[in-house]
Amino acid sequence: MNKPTSRNPWAWIPSLYFAEGLPYVLVMTVSVIMYKRLDISNTDIALYTSWLYLPWVFKPFWSPFVDILRTKRFWIICMQLIVGAALAGVAFTLPGSSFFKYSLAFFWLMAFSSATHDIAADGFYMLGLSQGDQSFFVGIRNTFYRFAMLAGQGPLVILAGYLENNSESISSAWSMAFFAFSSLFVAFFLYHLLLLPYPASDTKRENKDFGDILKNFGETIVSFFQKKGIGLAIVFLLVFRLGEAQLAKLASPFMLDALEKGGLGLSTSDIGFVYGTAGIIALTLGGIVGGIVVSRHGLKRWLWPMVFAMNLPNLVYIFLALVQTQNLAIISTSVVVEQFGYGFGFTAYMLYMIQLADGKHKTAHYALCTGFMALGMMLPGMISGWIEDQVGYLYFFIWVMICTLPGFMIAPYLKIDPEFGKKN
Repeated sequence: MNKPTSRNPWAWIPSLYFAEGLPYVLVMTVSVIMYKRLDISNTDIALYTSWLYLPWVFKPFWSPFVDILRTKRFWIICMQLIVGAALAGVAFTLPGSSFFKYSLAFFWLMAFSSATHDIAADGFYMLGLSQGDQSFFVGIRNTFYRFAMLAGQGPLVILAGYLENNSESISSAWSMAFFAFSSLFVAFFLYHLLLLPYPASDTKRENKDFGDILKNFGETIVSFFQKKGIGLAIVFLLVFRLGEAQLAKLASPFMLDALEKGGLGLSTSDIGFVYGTAGIIALTLGGIVGGIVVSRHGLKRWLWPMVFAMNLPNLVYIFLALVQTQNLAIISTSVVVEQFGYGFGFTAYMLYMIQLADGKHKTAHYALCTGFMALGMMLPGMISGWIEDQVGYLYFFIWVMICTLPGFMIAPYLKIDPEFGKKN
């Protein structure tokens, strides 16, 4: 039987990037909510969950192996199965007395598998689509990636909140929720096993010994750092999300903490409702609009509007910290503003990385870009909990806005092809 070299992108891009985004949000965001509900301190939550970024930071060092060994399709299928197993591991360990260290170990396995899946999926995206289709679908893929992140924060958290109210303990409630998502990843594994295409360029590399692999690895790394303007590009990748890196770790604890601690005093289910309904709609619209306008006019024309959209909506958290409202309509509206801006603005960041990675080793170079992006999220995130503990939520969110300034300062100096991103 002939294997299909192509399929309608709508049949696999949404599900592939949903499957790519979900373990990331489980590791980086849902774990924060879960540990907060299990009475771990903000300082420890931010520090230890930020360490989970390391697989994404170091994934460029094994991305050449993913690029050389087997096929991208093979790696996608295998990693989805392992993520499912890691989710089951978290579920098994939560009811125990040493749940923190053991669940973190399974989150590490999930993070490593997810980072490897990212390499393969992003490479598969570039191999399976023309550049014009890549530009058109970047908004779609970003939307479903973030849709997965908000689905993890929405339905999963709502489910956990419901189970908290109907179970004997908070830990058993979260355990049951993680078992449910383990089953979901088994479904992803089976779906993509059957429906992912077999692009002609996604071939198994034969007769490669260890010396060949090391040589290719060295060539890949060296060629990346030889790109024109690479120094400024790396600085941009590191600092553009400096504010968001810290906000992401404390947004949910802020909403969960009691009013007397400067928080909003929401329940677990409230958090799931806010992010899983209004946030999903706003993010979807922002990502789709971002992809469409760039495919029509190019990245260069829309860079500045997207830089502003990415950063200025974070001001809503200062507003929420000042008024400490518990009105879900006001909180949801604030999240709508922030999430629409994120979905719209992040399109520019992703397309800039695609432009920077373009060339002979584009899969591995894109992984290097995302590694620097992860480092830019990891280091600020590690200290964010400590900063908040020292100054409180209001001054912490003011600090977050100050941290958006480096991105504005560097953006004017980026070299972007005026035609890049336009759909032919």
